[in-house]
Amino acid sequence: MTLLPLKIGITCYPSVGGSGVLATSLGEELAQRGHEVHFISYERPFRLPEHAPRIHFHPVVINDYELFKYPDYTLPLSVRMAEVSQQCRLDILHVHYAVPHATAALLANAMLPAARRPRIITTVHGTDTTLLGNDPGYRPAIHHALTRSDVVTAVSHHLREETRRVIGYHGPIEVIHNFYVPRPPTRSAAAVRHSLGLHGETVIFHASNLRPVKRIDVLLETVARLRDREDWKLLLLAGAPFEPFARDRQRLQLTDRVIVREKVLDVEEYLQIADIGLFTSDTESFCLSLLEAMCFGCPGVSTRVGGIPEVIEAGVSGLLAPSGDVEALGGHLRRLLCNPAERRQMGAAARARARAHFSAEIIVPRYEAVYRRALELPLAGGPHD
Repeated sequence: MTLLPLKIGITCYPSVGGSGVLATSLGEELAQRGHEVHFISYERPFRLPEHAPRIHFHPVVINDYELFKYPDYTLPLSVRMAEVSQQCRLDILHVHYAVPHATAALLANAMLPAARRPRIITTVHGTDTTLLGNDPGYRPAIHHALTRSDVVTAVSHHLREETRRVIGYHGPIEVIHNFYVPRPPTRSAAAVRHSLGLHGETVIFHASNLRPVKRIDVLLETVARLRDREDWKLLLLAGAPFEPFARDRQRLQLTDRVIVREKVLDVEEYLQIADIGLFTSDTESFCLSLLEAMCFGCPGVSTRVGGIPEVIEAGVSGLLAPSGDVEALGGHLRRLLCNPAERRQMGAAARARARAHFSAEIIVPRYEAVYRRALELPLAGGPHD
């Protein structure tokens, strides 16, 4: 039986970050499979192509009224969701993060007649559970949004359990891991290395938004354990200004050993020259940057936290250490730095694991199945009008 294509709305944070990258890639993949995809957000997601077939972008206009101390996003977003759902006859609203996106989707559905209400799929990515979920000012709203969603998904088994524990939500949560589709680099590896002033050094790679949970202090302390060697550089792709950490870099005598590039959009250009990934977070729901590195045959050295053990097979595709253990992290880093053959072997295993478990071919059909299953359910938002 031939299944008809779906009309799918997607709302995510459009800025640099794992959830936005995942949501954008998902939309692109769905469109390539024949579905009609509508992105609804305050800005165009930074990796969303301009003129791709079956992909549409609907901006949300936010007015800064003096009546409000802070500009409101949830209400304009909900109105735009309702408009797009009505005009484009959306089947699905797939929202990434429970608040404000799922909250806005619920309000949008309340504005629509029953026959025009799309099913709401809410994907939790971590911050809505681990940060906002611990805030009593947000927890009840998150619980409500999850309860009233038609389907809830999480990007790791760890996050599913944390959502149950922190939010007290005990409804079904389907685990669908992140995936990553690399884009062809626009420059050669040799050109990128030349632009960074690299010669034969081993490149230790890190990419993150530099939030406190990423523990950039631990990252710098870890690479400082390698100061006795001259054959490496740390390439740090920062989604936020690195300036707050500049003093630590100087204190640790790493000024000439750490290369920083801020707000990089084409991460693949730098991933192609990465040799070892280094991630030192206190917690991670999944760690998409780790998967991105694995796709380029780059083994990871990381903390054993959150969903990371679901991504790395310890001792096979990377090495794990306890959170905050600089000595263990530094030891793992030195081991891969000193043993190129083992590093290449782990890198090959990392690439194979990424393809086998976290590719679009594996993950996207699972979302499609969730959408179609949701369409068979009665609306979770309550009785029809």
